[in-house]
Amino acid sequence: MAKKIAAFGEVMMRLEVPGYALLSQSSTLNYSFSGTGVNLASALARFGHTGYVVTTLPDNPLGDAARSYLQKLGIDISLSSRGGRYIGSYFLENGFGARASRVTYTNRLESSFNTAKADRYNFRALADIVDVVAFCGITLAMNDTVRKQMKQLAAAVKQRGGIVVFDCNYRPSLWGEGGYGLAKEHYEDMLHLADIVMMNEKDALYVLGMQSEATERKEQLTELIPQVAATYRIAAIAGTQRTIHPDNTHTLLGYLYKAQSFAFSEVCKFAVYDRIGAGDAFTSGTVHGELEQWEAADTIAFATAAGMLAHTIAGDTPMSTVQDIRQAMKQSVNDVER
Repeated sequence: MAKKIAAFGEVMMRLEVPGYALLSQSSTLNYSFSGTGVNLASALARFGHTGYVVTTLPDNPLGDAARSYLQKLGIDISLSSRGGRYIGSYFLENGFGARASRVTYTNRLESSFNTAKADRYNFRALADIVDVVAFCGITLAMNDTVRKQMKQLAAAVKQRGGIVVFDCNYRPSLWGEGGYGLAKEHYEDMLHLADIVMMNEKDALYVLGMQSEATERKEQLTELIPQVAATYRIAAIAGTQRTIHPDNTHTLLGYLYKAQSFAFSEVCKFAVYDRIGAGDAFTSGTVHGELEQWEAADTIAFATAAGMLAHTIAGDTPMSTVQDIRQAMKQSVNDVER
């Protein structure tokens, strides 16, 4: 059944160096607009839901361009607002071979979203409109005002019987020195409010400070995730474990823990064209499967295939349909579709 799904977060401008050149080599940039909320809302809209982004965009031609781009992605922008003059941005240099891709952020703390006043949004009105609201740990890292807004919106949706989604997505560079200690209480607040959570064993170990004597990642996962679910009363927790191979191919193993049981995907191996945004594709697949009330094995197979496909598509935003993902789940390499 189609749902109304809102993602709260910053819209960012992606400035990409063409091909595999470095910033110091190129004199041109290609721009687009993205962000975790954008990626999630767009992907879920392609699955048949109504996807909103709750954000603040600059009140100038830059904001106009962002709004136009979001609309082309199928996102409903009626819950976004305008104000301020700046948009967060990042420069992307595509890696090749032994050289990894590199992202350089700029101007984030001054963006219209991150400087919006605490009372910018009417959370009660928003909670009356949407069935699901989604948040990300990247947004949680911004500042105290944004953190307060996240918790207020999550609580409002929860109070009205809606579903709260939280992707831990901890970024050390955003929290700075002593980041795990600074982040823990805010992560715990969001986990207490969340129904569907994206995380892995590293989040449990480092952000939540949990302990495990296991040394293998999967053993740590199966030990710690049930404890997280029980402690914070979370209905479903999902995530991936990634391995990067010497030939620059990647493998993903997806998992979903619910009803006191794990479901694991097959291990997917693939070449990478553009890695950014792949985690958001996995999240969208998990959320869609949960909303459709699929069996856990079906949901995690779909979500992992969605994440895999996102690595093959240029840009941050997942562009695959349900049919595309179902085809990828067959694990076959096809000739041109005619």
